[in-house]
Amino acid sequence: MSNSYGKLFKITTFGESHGLSVGVVVDGCPAGLEITAEEIQQELDRRRPGQSNITTQRKEEDEIIILSGLYDNKTTGTPIAMMVNNKNQAGKDYSHLEHAFRPSHADYTYTTKYGLRDHRGGGRSSARETLARVAAGAIASKYLKQQGIQIASYVSAVGNIALKEDYRALDLSLIDSNKIRCPEPETAEAMIKLVEETRKNRDTIGGVITCVIKGVPVGLGEPAFDKLHAELGKAMLSINAVKGFEYGSGFTGTTMYGSQHNDEFYTDEDGKIRTRTNHSGGIQGGISNGEDIYFRVAFKPVATILQPQTSINDAGETITLEGKGRHDPCVLPRAVPIVDAMAALVIVDFLLRQKAIR
Repeated sequence: MSNSYGKLFKITTFGESHGLSVGVVVDGCPAGLEITAEEIQQELDRRRPGQSNITTQRKEEDEIIILSGLYDNKTTGTPIAMMVNNKNQAGKDYSHLEHAFRPSHADYTYTTKYGLRDHRGGGRSSARETLARVAAGAIASKYLKQQGIQIASYVSAVGNIALKEDYRALDLSLIDSNKIRCPEPETAEAMIKLVEETRKNRDTIGGVITCVIKGVPVGLGEPAFDKLHAELGKAMLSINAVKGFEYGSGFTGTTMYGSQHNDEFYTDEDGKIRTRTNHSGGIQGGISNGEDIYFRVAFKPVATILQPQTSINDAGETITLEGKGRHDPCVLPRAVPIVDAMAALVIVDFLLRQKAIR
């Protein structure tokens, strides 16, 4: 089934938007990793709803409960089970959707596939499931940091407002300095204004998140079907609202000649093999080459809008729908820690796989 991810560092998530809880079981984490509940909570707080006026106003503390796998703030090597109880539920906000198919949601496909669905917030298809990934990602990130690997994601575009600077020209320590999570203050202000205007218009807007992974050793990734960039793409495309993934030069590379695009090798002052450019995005032949890995993830506008829309119900009748309740006008600020988490889960799994064969 598709509720698990990873081969050596494996996670299984569970729970629904309006069920009792959402959680995750992490299996394969090495023993002896020091991590506290506070460190995991810090990442969940970056994802939780109600953190600013440009995110959903649903108030959820998302307090992590660790059930197993840690003793004296160290991983024991046994399965780590964690959960968050759902508290601020408003099932009545979804009563009008019991038989309706919302445009661009999973209502129709879930009903057709399973014969039934949980209409309260989308059930299992809700983005609330991603808090389980963030909790697991916090553990993966802590392990990677001890190996000298750092992951940083940030909002690089909202609608038609986009950063012009390359990630190397940005101060990534400023990512959390504003509520949109863009590390360039002036651009961040313009993005925030656009999201606020979109909210006032009872609409939603999408954008792009850029992720940078530094310190990845040479050799992560497998030939053929488990290429590193393919697995990163799969991980990112599994996140709710994601519509596209590109790494390195991406689609821009299609406008270049090979003589411009090729990354020439050289040996640096320390005797290390490097490339003069990095159009490859740190991955060649599906295997990391030691350069920075960078990629971009495209997010669509949130499908629930507070405007009338025409659709049909499960009887095939034409209906008019209008979103109710508390929804994000732009998912990007809360999606940043999700991208971080999924990137960490991919890299840690490949790192452990590489250690197993060397």
